[in-house]
Amino acid sequence: MTGTGARWLAGALIVACLLLAGPSASNGAYVAKPLPASAPKEFVPNRVMTWNICNPCKGSGQNVGRAAEIATYAPQVIGLQEACVGDVERIRNYLQYLYGLVYHVEYGSVLQSWSRCGGVPWSPGGFGQAILSAAPMTDHVNVDYPDGGSEDRGYMAVTTLVDGRPVRVFNTHLAQRSQESVRAKQTGVLAKAVARHEHTIVLGDFNAVPDAAELTGMWALAADADLECGPSAGGTCEPTTDWRSKFDYIFLRGFAPLEQAVHLTLYSDHDLVQADLGRA
Repeated sequence: MTGTGARWLAGALIVACLLLAGPSASNGAYVAKPLPASAPKEFVPNRVMTWNICNPCKGSGQNVGRAAEIATYAPQVIGLQEACVGDVERIRNYLQYLYGLVYHVEYGSVLQSWSRCGGVPWSPGGFGQAILSAAPMTDHVNVDYPDGGSEDRGYMAVTTLVDGRPVRVFNTHLAQRSQESVRAKQTGVLAKAVARHEHTIVLGDFNAVPDAAELTGMWALAADADLECGPSAGGTCEPTTDWRSKFDYIFLRGFAPLEQAVHLTLYSDHDLVQADLGRA
């Protein structure tokens, strides 16, 4: 095959993959959004991110926009919450074919929900959490909390690399805001699992402010990547939601927080929370 033919074939395969990503690709939304000049050209090995992408927040171009937001910071590991499997696959396709970032993925779906995620009635889309990692992941577990509250909730965990070190990464989404007693039971289950590991990163939407009683067990095990934030009501914790509360956390064991940043976004009612980590 000639060089021209090879390039044509590669281009055709890329277009085919994007078309398979779903309706948002077929309406022209697969055109790459420009990234800031400061955006990394490759993965940042010590950077992690958590983001509740608020599915089913529908709208044209949502997933290509979400991919552009992630590519702007190129974290090594991302924890997504309120995520449909189909949307995560589209985001991964955009990250690979538009921005050259190839992520592995594992899912922590807690629901099979046609109303949330579409699909065909006999095969509804999985809904829950997902972890994207630049490095391969092993030892994946998916745990439903015994009491999910108003809907099923759970955590997932994998072992992967951050800053070249093996680390156990958890990703969770706790019960809704008015369900404090349910969240207290959920954090008890999660904290017991986290405590088994020396090097741990816990990502997620905890639906609780830092001084909430139900987070006591997590604070006893780990520190937040926000250096100014803690369980004291007097702490200065940067908000992470549209209603300007901190609900999203990057809890660390065996890593030292270097810098955390919260990035406002059009694609969710939760902000992106990104942290760069050092070795403890």
